[in-house]
Amino acid sequence: MSLNFYNFISIEGNIGAGKTSLATRISEDYNAKLILEQFEENSFLPKFYKEPDKYAFPLELSFLAERFEQLRQQLTHHDLFKTFTIADYFISKSFIFARKNLPDDTFGLYKKLFEIISLSLPKPDLLVYLYLNIDNLLRNIHNRGRDYELDIKSDYLIKIQESYLDFLKKQSGMRIVIIDTNEMDFVHRETDYQKIVGIISREYPVGIHLINS
Repeated sequence: MSLNFYNFISIEGNIGAGKTSLATRISEDYNAKLILEQFEENSFLPKFYKEPDKYAFPLELSFLAERFEQLRQQLTHHDLFKTFTIADYFISKSFIFARKNLPDDTFGLYKKLFEIISLSLPKPDLLVYLYLNIDNLLRNIHNRGRDYELDIKSDYLIKIQESYLDFLKKQSGMRIVIIDTNEMDFVHRETDYQKIVGIISREYPVGIHLINS
């Protein structure tokens, strides 16, 4: 099976959707350059989950700066020994989260900064969104056991899910695949993982493509 249709693939999804696990496995199996978000290094994240109103703006600004710098460096330096690049996020994630986490007046300023920054980065050739319902997201978050994530509530995940789906619907000029993974366990079941790879390995026209599990 080949993934050579695409030079740059981004795996996206809500918190707990399995983005990092999938991107990492694919990179190992298909000799891809791997870009992983370094979110655990952000000192504002645990503070935000406890006091979101106080820390939302510094959190979103710091994430935007960190993501931009990482993607700028990684996407402008090609590895001749890798067949393609796969990342467990893309810069649009910053916009999606900020739209739900920031009040309108602050988000207006943030949006201007985001638009300037995002224009200088290439879009992925394929954007894959892993869709999980809220109960399954909460289960995954609980199972991985990060202390600062245990304060995440279902209402917050619902807001982020809505923000993602609304954003994806408004995109033009991109290949977007939304995969319903509620009946899958691609981390522990090889058949499910191979099914995901099979979906990603297809050549898609520009637009949104919905795949049910």
